[in-house]
Amino acid sequence: MSKKISIDQLCLHYEVEADFIYALNDHGLLSLVKSKKGYEIYFEHLGDFERFVHLHYELEINMEGLEAITHLLDRVKLLQQEIKQLKKGAHEA
Repeated sequence: MSKKISIDQLCLHYEVEADFIYALNDHGLLSLVKSKKGYEIYFEHLGDFERFVHLHYELEINMEGLEAITHLLDRVKLLQQEIKQLKKGAHEA
């Protein structure tokens, strides 16, 4: 089972408001998991969370901007995977 970190711990460590984390969840940018301790996120999503913190607090990008950036980055990853598959297919032919 994957390890999780609580929203309270995230707020303390990253010095962010809980409302920011809940907004990320509401916009589909971060998945919160309900547990006996409250809401948590999986450790493997911390990289995404840190990127959102940086973009929002340091670059002042709003939630809609974070959604757009995430969509574009996901699209770039898909295109990179397609390129790898096409190159692999070209080398095998």
